[in-house]
Amino acid sequence: MNGLARICWITSPLYLLAGMVFGIWMSATGDHTLAPAHAHLNLIGGVMMALFGTFYMLRPNAAVGALGKIQVALAHVSVWAMFPGIIMAISGGSETLAKIGAILFVVSMLMFVAIVVRSTSPRSA
Repeated sequence: MNGLARICWITSPLYLLAGMVFGIWMSATGDHTLAPAHAHLNLIGGVMMALFGTFYMLRPNAAVGALGKIQVALAHVSVWAMFPGIIMAISGGSETLAKIGAILFVVSMLMFVAIVVRSTSPRSA
């Protein structure tokens, strides 16, 4: 397994674990107001990192070079911004951090689309 896939596969279950603990906390308190933050942590942090890790493991050439590393780093930064940003927004604070995280993840996904297209073209097969 290459380094980029490994990073994704190490962080994915960590994000999922954090999301599970957060979900259990919401259940224990009976307050599910922050469920959107919980969902985004699980989906963006857990599921998408696993998807990225799987792709980079199956297509190791896509993990070579700066583009893949920047894409994954940007995805992580987006999780770190979006999760607390959604909590702040729901709690009556500013939505700025959530918006920044969302934009960063869209950019990360656009990069991922480019990486997938480039690495699955007939020339790279």
